[in-house]
Amino acid sequence: MPATPSPDTARPAPATQAAAPPVPLSLEERLAFINTAMTVRLEEAAVVYEVNTAHIPTEPVDPGDVVAVPLTPTLQPPTPYPTPIAALLQRAHHRLLTGGWCSGALVDEDGARCLYGAIRIEARGDQSLESRGLEVLMDAIRRQFGDVDSVPSFNDGFASGRIPMRMLDQAAGLADARLI
Repeated sequence: MPATPSPDTARPAPATQAAAPPVPLSLEERLAFINTAMTVRLEEAAVVYEVNTAHIPTEPVDPGDVVAVPLTPTLQPPTPYPTPIAALLQRAHHRLLTGGWCSGALVDEDGARCLYGAIRIEARGDQSLESRGLEVLMDAIRRQFGDVDSVPSFNDGFASGRIPMRMLDQAAGLADARLI
């Protein structure tokens, strides 16, 4: 018959502790874990890309061999404004985009024009159309820049044509809104 251990010699059963409920992670901790996981995935993807493209022969590009030309639109505006003054200002804006902008002259040696020169050429000799276009342009300029003497002085006050051309585009929208 097997001997039964006596209560004094028996080992006590280990006490089991209840597992503590999980503590929710803060937003920063969750973001840190996600950042780590994404970094690992991106590094694995980079290795896969390198392995998959290792057999493709490539030659380094010399930056001097790259030709950089300005991106200028060559097409007419998609939908011209229906009113004469708005259409004039839109054509002048398009002329500056495609032909270039200058300051200090109506037309420079490269054919670039100032605001006044673009409006003048696009008015095609119609003095009334030209003067009304210049009036609307001055209204648009004064709305944003306050007291300005003239279109040529405004044009010549800038080193690049970005702002003058933007004002010409805004003037075309203003003329369209006025239905002139």
